Amino acid sequence: MKNSAHRQANGRKAVRLFSLLLCFALLVGGCGASFQKARGKLEDMMTSTDVYILKYHVEGYMHSFEEFITRLYAKNPKYEKDLAVRKRKLQHIFHGGASMDPACDGMLSHELLTAAFAKETAGDRVYLLGLGLVKSIKEAYQLEDGSLLMTGLQIKLDRLQALHLNVSQVNWRLKTFRDESGGLLFLTNAADQDGSLNMGYEVLMTEVLTRITDDIYLRGGLVGKYVFSMSSTIFVGIAL
Repeated sequence: MKNSAHRQANGRKAVRLFSLLLCFALLVGGCGASFQKARGKLEDMMTSTDVYILKYHVEGYMHSFEEFITRLYAKNPKYEKDLAVRKRKLQHIFHGGASMDPACDGMLSHELLTAAFAKETAGDRVYLLGLGLVKSIKEAYQLEDGSLLMTGLQIKLDRLQALHLNVSQVNWRLKTFRDESGGLLFLTNAADQDGSLNMGYEVLMTEVLTRITDDIYLRGGLVGKYVFSMSSTIFVGIAL
Protein backbone atom coordinates (compact mmCIF):
# COMPACT_ATOMS: atom_id res chain seq x y z
CA MET A 1 0.00 0.00 0.00
CA LYS A 2 2.86 2.40 0.87
CA ASN A 3 4.59 1.64 -2.44
CA SER A 4 1.37 2.30 -4.35
CA ALA A 5 0.90 5.65 -2.60
CA HIS A 6 4.52 6.56 -3.34
CA ARG A 7 4.14 5.73 -7.03
CA GLN A 8 0.94 7.74 -7.25
CA ALA A 9 2.59 10.75 -5.55
CA ASN A 10 5.46 10.63 -8.05
CA GLY A 11 2.97 10.55 -10.90
CA ARG A 12 1.20 13.62 -9.54
CA LYS A 13 4.54 15.44 -9.35
CA ALA A 14 5.19 14.62 -13.00
CA VAL A 15 1.78 15.97 -14.01
CA ARG A 16 2.43 19.19 -12.10
CA LEU A 17 5.84 19.52 -13.78
CA PHE A 18 4.19 19.25 -17.18
CA SER A 19 1.69 21.97 -16.25
CA LEU A 20 4.48 24.27 -15.03
CA LEU A 21 6.39 23.83 -18.28
CA LEU A 22 3.28 24.71 -20.25
CA CYS A 23 2.73 27.86 -18.16
CA PHE A 24 6.40 28.80 -18.68
CA ALA A 25 5.96 28.49 -22.43
CA LEU A 26 3.01 30.87 -22.32
CA LEU A 27 4.89 33.43 -20.20
CA VAL A 28 8.07 33.37 -22.27
CA GLY A 29 6.35 33.31 -25.63
CA GLY A 30 4.32 36.49 -25.40
CA CYS A 31 1.93 36.73 -28.34
CA GLY A 32 1.84 36.35 -32.12
CA ALA A 33 4.97 35.12 -33.88
CA SER A 34 7.07 35.35 -30.71
CA PHE A 35 4.63 33.05 -28.94
CA GLN A 36 4.82 30.47 -31.72
CA LYS A 37 8.63 30.63 -31.77
CA ALA A 38 8.94 30.20 -27.99
CA ARG A 39 6.39 27.42 -28.05
CA GLY A 40 8.40 25.59 -30.71
CA LYS A 41 11.65 25.91 -28.72
CA LEU A 42 10.04 24.34 -25.68
CA GLU A 43 8.18 21.61 -27.54
CA ASP A 44 10.96 19.04 -27.12
CA MET A 45 11.08 19.68 -23.37
CA MET A 46 7.31 19.40 -23.07
CA THR A 47 7.20 16.27 -25.18
CA SER A 48 9.87 14.52 -23.11
CA THR A 49 7.93 15.33 -19.93
CA ASP A 50 4.75 14.08 -21.54
CA VAL A 51 6.39 10.81 -22.54
CA TYR A 52 7.85 10.40 -19.05
CA ILE A 53 4.36 10.67 -17.53
CA LEU A 54 2.89 8.20 -20.00
CA LYS A 55 5.69 5.68 -19.46
CA TYR A 56 5.31 6.02 -15.71
CA HIS A 57 1.58 5.36 -16.00
CA VAL A 58 2.01 2.36 -18.32
CA GLU A 59 4.47 0.79 -15.88
CA GLY A 60 1.99 1.48 -13.10
CA TYR A 61 -0.86 -0.19 -15.00
CA MET A 62 1.15 -3.34 -15.54
CA HIS A 63 2.24 -3.51 -11.91
CA SER A 64 -1.29 -2.90 -10.62
CA PHE A 65 -2.90 -5.40 -12.98
CA GLU A 66 -0.32 -8.09 -12.20
CA GLU A 67 -0.98 -7.70 -8.49
CA PHE A 68 -4.72 -7.63 -9.15
CA ILE A 69 -4.79 -10.80 -11.28
CA THR A 70 -2.48 -12.62 -8.87
CA ARG A 71 -4.88 -11.82 -6.03
CA LEU A 72 -7.85 -12.79 -8.18
CA TYR A 73 -6.35 -16.25 -8.80
CA ALA A 74 -5.83 -16.64 -5.05
CA LYS A 75 -9.47 -15.75 -4.40
CA ASN A 76 -10.78 -17.87 -7.29
CA PRO A 77 -8.58 -21.02 -7.44
CA LYS A 78 -11.32 -22.94 -9.26
CA TYR A 79 -10.34 -21.24 -12.50
CA GLU A 80 -6.79 -22.64 -12.37
CA LYS A 81 -6.01 -25.11 -9.60
CA ASP A 82 -2.54 -26.03 -10.88
CA LEU A 83 -0.16 -23.51 -9.29
CA ALA A 84 2.60 -24.22 -11.80
CA VAL A 85 0.28 -23.58 -14.76
CA ARG A 86 -1.09 -20.48 -13.05
CA LYS A 87 2.45 -19.14 -12.71
CA ARG A 88 3.13 -19.74 -16.43
CA LYS A 89 -0.09 -17.94 -17.32
CA LEU A 90 0.92 -14.91 -15.27
CA GLN A 91 4.35 -15.01 -16.90
CA HIS A 92 2.76 -14.96 -20.35
CA ILE A 93 0.32 -12.16 -19.56
CA PHE A 94 2.75 -9.79 -17.91
CA HIS A 95 6.28 -10.78 -18.90
CA GLY A 96 6.11 -12.15 -22.43
CA GLY A 97 6.35 -15.80 -21.43
CA ALA A 98 5.41 -18.69 -23.70
CA SER A 99 1.88 -18.61 -25.08
CA MET A 100 -0.69 -20.59 -23.12
CA ASP A 101 -3.52 -20.33 -25.66
CA PRO A 102 -2.76 -19.16 -29.24
CA ALA A 103 -6.47 -18.61 -29.92
CA CYS A 104 -6.64 -16.03 -27.14
CA ASP A 105 -3.46 -14.32 -28.33
CA GLY A 106 -5.21 -13.36 -31.57
CA MET A 107 -8.22 -11.76 -29.86
CA LEU A 108 -8.66 -8.03 -29.28
CA SER A 109 -8.99 -6.68 -25.75
CA HIS A 110 -12.76 -6.11 -25.85
CA GLU A 111 -13.27 -9.67 -27.12
CA LEU A 112 -11.21 -11.10 -24.25
CA LEU A 113 -13.03 -9.00 -21.66
CA THR A 114 -16.39 -10.03 -23.10
CA ALA A 115 -15.38 -13.71 -22.91
CA ALA A 116 -14.19 -13.32 -19.30
CA PHE A 117 -17.74 -12.47 -18.22
CA ALA A 118 -19.76 -14.48 -20.77
CA LYS A 119 -22.15 -17.09 -19.38
CA GLU A 120 -21.02 -19.68 -21.90
CA THR A 121 -17.34 -19.43 -20.94
CA ALA A 122 -16.20 -22.68 -19.35
CA GLY A 123 -12.45 -22.05 -19.10
CA ASP A 124 -10.17 -19.85 -17.03
CA ARG A 125 -11.98 -16.52 -16.63
CA VAL A 126 -9.10 -14.98 -14.65
CA TYR A 127 -6.67 -15.64 -17.51
CA LEU A 128 -9.07 -14.07 -20.02
CA LEU A 129 -9.56 -11.05 -17.81
CA GLY A 130 -5.84 -10.53 -17.21
CA LEU A 131 -4.97 -10.89 -20.87
CA GLY A 132 -7.82 -8.55 -21.81
CA LEU A 133 -6.72 -5.84 -19.37
CA VAL A 134 -3.10 -5.94 -20.54
CA LYS A 135 -4.14 -5.87 -24.21
CA SER A 136 -6.39 -2.90 -23.39
CA ILE A 137 -3.35 -0.93 -22.23
CA LYS A 138 -1.30 -1.95 -25.26
CA GLU A 139 -4.08 -0.95 -27.65
CA ALA A 140 -4.85 2.36 -25.94
CA TYR A 141 -1.21 3.45 -25.78
CA GLN A 142 -0.42 1.88 -29.16
CA LEU A 143 2.08 -0.58 -27.77
CA GLU A 144 1.24 -3.39 -30.16
CA ASP A 145 4.91 -3.55 -31.13
CA GLY A 146 5.94 -3.69 -27.47
CA SER A 147 7.38 -0.18 -27.16
CA LEU A 148 5.91 3.18 -26.19
CA LEU A 149 5.64 5.78 -28.94
CA MET A 150 8.41 8.37 -28.97
CA THR A 151 5.96 11.20 -28.36
CA GLY A 152 2.98 11.13 -26.05
CA LEU A 153 1.26 13.63 -28.34
CA GLN A 154 0.57 10.74 -30.73
CA ILE A 155 -1.56 8.87 -28.20
CA LYS A 156 -5.15 9.06 -29.42
CA LEU A 157 -7.66 10.60 -27.06
CA ASP A 158 -10.53 8.38 -28.18
CA ARG A 159 -8.48 5.28 -27.32
CA LEU A 160 -7.82 6.54 -23.80
CA GLN A 161 -11.50 7.33 -23.34
CA ALA A 162 -12.48 3.84 -24.55
CA LEU A 163 -9.91 2.37 -22.14
CA HIS A 164 -11.41 4.30 -19.22
CA LEU A 165 -14.89 3.12 -20.18
CA ASN A 166 -13.86 -0.55 -20.41
CA VAL A 167 -11.85 -0.59 -17.17
CA SER A 168 -14.75 1.13 -15.39
CA GLN A 169 -17.05 -1.54 -16.76
CA VAL A 170 -14.73 -4.33 -15.59
CA ASN A 171 -14.85 -2.81 -12.11
CA TRP A 172 -18.66 -2.77 -12.24
CA ARG A 173 -18.99 -6.30 -13.63
CA LEU A 174 -16.75 -7.75 -10.93
CA LYS A 175 -19.32 -6.59 -8.38
CA THR A 176 -22.48 -7.57 -10.26
CA PHE A 177 -22.09 -10.49 -12.70
CA ARG A 178 -23.21 -13.84 -11.30
CA ASP A 179 -23.30 -17.47 -12.43
CA GLU A 180 -26.38 -19.65 -12.80
CA SER A 181 -26.35 -20.55 -9.11
CA GLY A 182 -26.39 -16.89 -8.10
CA GLY A 183 -22.77 -16.63 -6.99
CA LEU A 184 -20.44 -13.90 -8.26
CA LEU A 185 -18.33 -14.94 -11.25
CA PHE A 186 -15.28 -13.52 -9.47
CA LEU A 187 -14.77 -13.36 -5.72
CA THR A 188 -12.98 -10.13 -4.79
CA ASN A 189 -14.08 -8.78 -1.43
CA ALA A 190 -15.02 -12.16 -0.04
CA ALA A 191 -14.09 -12.49 3.61
CA ASP A 192 -10.82 -14.22 4.47
CA GLN A 193 -10.68 -17.07 6.97
CA ASP A 194 -10.30 -14.59 9.82
CA GLY A 195 -13.43 -12.77 8.69
CA SER A 196 -11.66 -9.66 7.37
CA LEU A 197 -12.45 -8.14 3.98
CA ASN A 198 -9.71 -7.66 1.39
CA MET A 199 -10.34 -4.27 -0.22
CA GLY A 200 -6.99 -4.28 -2.04
CA TYR A 201 -8.55 -4.79 -5.46
CA GLU A 202 -10.59 -1.60 -5.04
CA VAL A 203 -7.41 0.35 -4.36
CA LEU A 204 -5.67 -1.11 -7.43
CA MET A 205 -8.59 -0.36 -9.76
CA THR A 206 -8.84 3.19 -8.39
CA GLU A 207 -5.12 3.72 -9.05
CA VAL A 208 -5.51 2.58 -12.66
CA LEU A 209 -8.59 4.68 -13.35
CA THR A 210 -6.94 7.75 -11.80
CA ARG A 211 -3.90 7.40 -14.07
CA ILE A 212 -6.09 6.99 -17.16
CA THR A 213 -8.08 10.08 -16.17
CA ASP A 214 -4.84 12.09 -15.81
CA ASP A 215 -3.71 11.05 -19.30
CA ILE A 216 -7.09 11.94 -20.78
CA TYR A 217 -6.81 15.41 -19.24
CA LEU A 218 -3.27 15.76 -20.64
CA ARG A 219 -4.73 15.11 -24.08
CA GLY A 220 -7.36 17.79 -23.48
CA GLY A 221 -10.29 15.41 -23.00
CA LEU A 222 -12.81 14.50 -20.34
CA VAL A 223 -13.97 11.17 -18.93
CA GLY A 224 -17.55 10.11 -19.44
CA LYS A 225 -20.30 9.52 -16.94
CA TYR A 226 -21.35 5.90 -17.41
CA VAL A 227 -24.58 4.12 -16.68
CA PHE A 228 -24.13 0.36 -16.98
CA SER A 229 -26.93 -2.16 -17.35
CA MET A 230 -26.97 -5.95 -17.59
CA SER A 231 -28.95 -5.97 -20.82
CA SER A 232 -27.27 -3.37 -23.02
CA THR A 233 -23.71 -2.62 -21.87
CA ILE A 234 -20.89 -3.98 -24.03
CA PHE A 235 -17.12 -3.54 -24.08
CA VAL A 236 -16.06 -1.17 -26.85
CA GLY A 237 -13.23 -1.76 -29.27
CA ILE A 238 -10.14 0.33 -28.52
CA ALA A 239 -7.95 -0.38 -31.54
CA LEU A 240 -10.76 -0.37 -34.12
